[in-house]
Amino acid sequence: MHCGLCLNACPTYRELGLEMDSPRGRVYQMVQVANGAPITESYREHIALCLACRGCETACPSGVRYGRMVEDARAEIEAHTTRGRLETWLRQFVFGRLLQSRALLSVAGSMLYLYEASGMKTLVRALGVMKLIGRLGDLEQLAPSADPPFFFSQIGRTFPAQGERRYRVALMAGCIANVSFARLNEATVRVLQKNGCEVAVPEGQGCCGALHVHSGLPGDARKLARRNIDAVLSGGFDAIITNAAGCGSTLKEYGELLEDDPEYAAKAKQFSGSMRDITEFLASIELNRQMRPLNATVTYQDSCHLAHGQKIRTAPRKLLSAIPGLTLAEMRGADICCGSAGIYNVVQNDMSMQILGHKMETVNATGATIIATANPGCMLQLQAGVRMHGKSQRVVHVVELLDAAYQ
Repeated sequence: MHCGLCLNACPTYRELGLEMDSPRGRVYQMVQVANGAPITESYREHIALCLACRGCETACPSGVRYGRMVEDARAEIEAHTTRGRLETWLRQFVFGRLLQSRALLSVAGSMLYLYEASGMKTLVRALGVMKLIGRLGDLEQLAPSADPPFFFSQIGRTFPAQGERRYRVALMAGCIANVSFARLNEATVRVLQKNGCEVAVPEGQGCCGALHVHSGLPGDARKLARRNIDAVLSGGFDAIITNAAGCGSTLKEYGELLEDDPEYAAKAKQFSGSMRDITEFLASIELNRQMRPLNATVTYQDSCHLAHGQKIRTAPRKLLSAIPGLTLAEMRGADICCGSAGIYNVVQNDMSMQILGHKMETVNATGATIIATANPGCMLQLQAGVRMHGKSQRVVHVVELLDAAYQ
């Protein structure tokens, strides 16, 4: 396809105005490589600079599945890339061990908590130490906070419905979310309970593999998918719930990820068919309306993998509109990426911050005091945006506002 309707939907093209950093330009490069052209450093850079936000998929009238294409391109690039020892070890540690280990995540979270609770984090920022160490200092702005007690202790538990049980659901607790968004997971459980759900947090679950897929490691993602399917599918749940839109997009695509696996293909398809984003699920049932007013003006930022990956836009807005006293002020370009995109804001920090700066301009223009979204990664990015460019707005998940209204 050559129409170019995707160009304005692409954050990197909007920033740079370069054809080779647009979806159409990247597809052109993929075709050349598929026809035998070498994988050059230029090709690597153009593919790496893509946020994989999938905004182009929404804009494309022909349904080109660009997200799947860029993931395959990154897997091919990864297979033909030789890295230095340090980078190789770091990638193996993060993707192969840290994200998959409750123990290592707990240790990392405890160290982060000590760094914050001791006052070292405040002191380091006040003295401007991070500004002296270049890029690492820039990345410190994006570091998540530890949120003890960690949610790992709740995995394996079942929480009863409040009132009549209408549904039995499973919650995918994630990996880093158990450390940095433990209170969000707890709020998710409470909101589901308030809406007649018995909530199980199945033992044996773990990282969904989204970061692995986006980083050109589909083999590792398949191993994690099999683990989650084994842990959850046999429970006979009415729905499998996630509060992380980025994770949910991959969890819903397990059927494609394992389509060539004779043992898991059917089970993966069944698993994906049961997956629901928390906003999607709550908007589809008869919502408990017994809420107290929250008198605030809120603007909503669409998570890319919810709006473009899962095609869910109305559900979170429907939930926000159901909260008494809350005023929803729509921002311009709410579905344009904030620059988070998994680990993109770490590996492509300059472009990520450029995109975030423009996003905060549209946020500030709404006059809202609260920024709501539906993905933890977006929350971290927007929190950094508020610190750098904002007006002291509070950044929350949609579910946290519902939880506050139910208190």
